[in-house]
Amino acid sequence: MSLNLNRPRLAPEAPGVPARRAALRLIDAVLRRGQALEQALDGAAKDLELREDRALAHALAAAVLRRTADLDTLIDSATRMKLADDAKARTVLRMALAQVLDMGTPPHAAISTVLPLVDGGPRKLVHGVFGTLMRGEVKLPESVALPPPVSHRWRGYWGNQVVRDAGQAIAAPPPLDLALADPSRTEEWATRLEGISLMPGHVRLPAGAAVPFLEGYDEGAWWVQDLAATLPARLLGRGKGRVLDLCAAPGGKTMQLAAAGWNVTAVDASESRLARLSENLARTNLKADVVAADLRNRNWQPEGEADAVLLDAPCSATGIFRRHPDVLHRAHGRLIAEMAELQGQLLHRSAKWVRPGGTLVFATCSLEPVEGEEQVKTLLNSRPDFAIEPVGVEELPEGVTPQSEGWVRILPGMLSDAGGLDGFFMVRLRRQD
Repeated sequence: MSLNLNRPRLAPEAPGVPARRAALRLIDAVLRRGQALEQALDGAAKDLELREDRALAHALAAAVLRRTADLDTLIDSATRMKLADDAKARTVLRMALAQVLDMGTPPHAAISTVLPLVDGGPRKLVHGVFGTLMRGEVKLPESVALPPPVSHRWRGYWGNQVVRDAGQAIAAPPPLDLALADPSRTEEWATRLEGISLMPGHVRLPAGAAVPFLEGYDEGAWWVQDLAATLPARLLGRGKGRVLDLCAAPGGKTMQLAAAGWNVTAVDASESRLARLSENLARTNLKADVVAADLRNRNWQPEGEADAVLLDAPCSATGIFRRHPDVLHRAHGRLIAEMAELQGQLLHRSAKWVRPGGTLVFATCSLEPVEGEEQVKTLLNSRPDFAIEPVGVEELPEGVTPQSEGWVRILPGMLSDAGGLDGFFMVRLRRQD
């Protein structure tokens, strides 16, 4: 047997191309297979050894997903025949344009690193469309166009202004919010970190801050948590006994409750996410009982009723679209309906674990009423021993007010001058004695 030494060998890809290829896989995983961007990253970037390349692949995929509708408008303006939505040429053009118009990559570098991804396809078409748009000195609009199904749905729920506010909110990276273990040191930490505070126990920094290198990280003085996400735990106030933190990972609310003096039992089905929760507890020197359990399993229940229960339920996560633009492409009607059904099951089950006179806080990071307001109405119809305990204005950041029903709905546009908030729904319920 002889070796064919004349057989051509595959040449290594040019620098920058592997990261773009991983970004292409990521975009495909989200748009075609409905995967979450973070969950798809390991598989899509498995061939990338450098952390910088993984970060680039993630950033490029996120930029395309954030601006898909705007990028498609530009592409369609420069083609005689519309490219199929799932055509590789369209996705590659999206990537080239996003690099130039959103990430500041020079045009020659953007096109040269994506053309190899066409793999023998219509390179001339891609190069020609890209060149036409670059010569036309096109720009992306200041406000992002949301995917049509999302804008249609939210317009029906919340009106045109919220859709416009959402487009403004996703156009820029969101700020970095820190929750403090000791709220009495709010002014001190705001000064030391050169940030601003919108509530006691909160400091806001500009986007892009390197978290592990910030002062106070190693000593556990704070943890990263969007201000809106801190509000559900705040509704329980200072510790007055035992609290169940359900669906607890990655642990921001667990740490809030522990810092507020509660005896916390943190429950979550994901052991890997609970490991991260335990690491955060160790870093902040806070304590909680950590339990790995699936709340849907009828064989599991807590030992006795609790003084308070916090259920931050699994949801479509459409409220965190600023940080995770992939949710706008994945959260279709079927997923929202499935999440709503799960929330109903968990809410009714967790209500059984609240002692008479105790408190139940229900929250979701969703902008869909079926995952918020409608869940509460259904529970109250079946559990007349529960009633809404209205949230006071003094419990919320200035500029956020409770609805007339007593619950809180945070929408795009709120606190926009200070950097905005993630979308959230929360309600505080009291079980009658």
